Amino acid sequence: MTRIDFYSNAEPKLQVACRLVAKIIQQQLRVFVYAPDENTARTFDELLRTCQAIGFVPRHMAHHALSSETPVVIACEDVEIAHHQVMVNLRADSPPSFSRFERLVELVGTGDDERQLARSRFRFYRDRGYEINHYDLSKASV
Repeated sequence: MTRIDFYSNAEPKLQVACRLVAKIIQQQLRVFVYAPDENTARTFDELLRTCQAIGFVPRHMAHHALSSETPVVIACEDVEIAHHQVMVNLRADSPPSFSRFERLVELVGTGDDERQLARSRFRFYRDRGYEINHYDLSKASV
């Protein structure tokens, strides 16, 4: 069953996601980043490319020919990919196919609207019996 990790106070969200993705691939795991739209997907791709603090992160957009060979795949639609280890959800809703992954990472910013949407996702997972962990980033560093 999928393990779900909520990271609250994740601001700035995309930079926090970059650091988490870097830590995940350092553990020799593969990541699918589920972005809300094409612009966010491309912005996140660029952040991974330019973030000097985390070093080079091999990644491709899901439609790229080499995406099955790279540890990080980025998409803004629910696509079938070559692995099912970790999904990082950058969207406001629960991903339709999250349960095929071993782990789902949910990032929650500091805005009231975002927190309400995250609470709804939390209840959705909890009501279905998923193991949920919570990490408050205001009390720890990623």
